[in-house]
Amino acid sequence: MSYPVCNVVTMNDLVVPVVDVATLTDAGLSERLRVIGRGESRLATMKSQVLAEVGRRRSSGEAQRLARHELQASAREAKRDVETAVKLSELPATSGALESGDIPQGHARLIARASGEGRIDESLLVKAAEAQDFDEFAKTVRRHQQDQSQDDGHTILDRQRKARKARIFESPESGMFVLSGEFDQITGARIATALTAKERELWHNEDPKARRNPQQRMADALAELICETDANKTQGTDLLVIADYDVCKQELVNARLADGSPIPITELHRLLCDAKILPSIFDTKAQDLWLGRSRRIASAAQRAALTARDQGCIGCRANPMWCRAHHIVWWSKNGSTDLDNLVLVCDGCHRKIHEHHWTVHQDRKTGKYLLKPPKPK
Repeated sequence: MSYPVCNVVTMNDLVVPVVDVATLTDAGLSERLRVIGRGESRLATMKSQVLAEVGRRRSSGEAQRLARHELQASAREAKRDVETAVKLSELPATSGALESGDIPQGHARLIARASGEGRIDESLLVKAAEAQDFDEFAKTVRRHQQDQSQDDGHTILDRQRKARKARIFESPESGMFVLSGEFDQITGARIATALTAKERELWHNEDPKARRNPQQRMADALAELICETDANKTQGTDLLVIADYDVCKQELVNARLADGSPIPITELHRLLCDAKILPSIFDTKAQDLWLGRSRRIASAAQRAALTARDQGCIGCRANPMWCRAHHIVWWSKNGSTDLDNLVLVCDGCHRKIHEHHWTVHQDRKTGKYLLKPPKPK
């Protein structure tokens, strides 16, 4: 196995002159971040090359020890960096894109990890990595892994389920109990749905003058969910799973969670055994999706359709569970509660629209809705 050597990136490539950022224009600040990002990618390439070479000459354990000593990395970081370095040495297109600064380290790490879990089309992922932010690319990688798998993603889901873990312990320092856990995509989505619904319920019921902070409210929501009886079950805790109907094959395809994460079709069929089925047709004006001026608040059917379409906040990609339906043409300005006049936005982005004059635009090529800031005066 051959390892690339550091003969392309020079120290001059990594030099970023020190300037007073207060003197830079908005465009200058953006350009500076771009240069810094490319420099970080090139440094990441050099680090990976060194760690891979140490691992080749000695051992993976020695490379991890060196990373902890020389880079002051945690044991977890060192292990992750060495594993990534070894994989990148086998991925020339990814390593090249990282070295040239075309993709950031986080994107390269996602490709490296995916390559260790099954077959991938490296060139396809690198091209996507060059155009997408981290959250969007992470979803792209998961969809790609499912497309490349021989069993509709069952191996991936099974691997997640086997790796599940949770623990609870009492902290000796504070005396407080600490909970942590990792779950497969479907179980995690069900937990998050129930937890978010309970947190929202607590927010609506508490005194506005004595609000808990979000972390306190989430902790209280978890405690109530675990300890409450079935009779007190919070409303709105149903898991939303989306699929398309292939008219030619007469079967469901492209099963996914509300945030777009793919799941095996067989898992969809299993969930359908106890599910409420809500069909949504996006190319015709179904009555329950176009309500006009008859009501201001989006219906349950509209919420489901918006989740399927937007897959989260159009401004910051926050999970759809944290979003509300916003009227593009405001209700106060005679806007209608119709699907084509609604988008999902989180509370923060909703304030940007109403308080800071951000506006909703639809991309002509993709059809996706975007949130744009006001033009500088």
